[in-house]
Amino acid sequence: MTARTDPANPGTPAPGYAGPAAVVIDGAEYPVTVELRGTVQPIDGIFRWYGRVAPCPELDAAIGGGNRPGRLRTPAGEADATIGDRDFWDRYRVTGRGRPPFETPFDRARSDPVPRATG
Repeated sequence: MTARTDPANPGTPAPGYAGPAAVVIDGAEYPVTVELRGTVQPIDGIFRWYGRVAPCPELDAAIGGGNRPGRLRTPAGEADATIGDRDFWDRYRVTGRGRPPFETPFDRARSDPVPRATG
């Protein structure tokens, strides 16, 4: 299997996260496992992220078959999300825009020291 690359920046790894997370809906927290990825859309410049939430019976009861707004937490952060659109494998689609709940190359660039002009 080859690593995913960012379509906006060929040759660089696509930002993403796979692992434990929590979905928060109406104040209740559901431990889940997720696979997420995202990219900056070149037309509007907004980072859009998306992925799948592994099957979780407790989450099924909370969502009730439609799309629900909520929050997604990972060890790297949290963000508003829409959860819904279950697939044939009972995984929910999760989508969001703006800062994702995982580290991106932009976060690493922001933490690097800014070179100062000398002279």
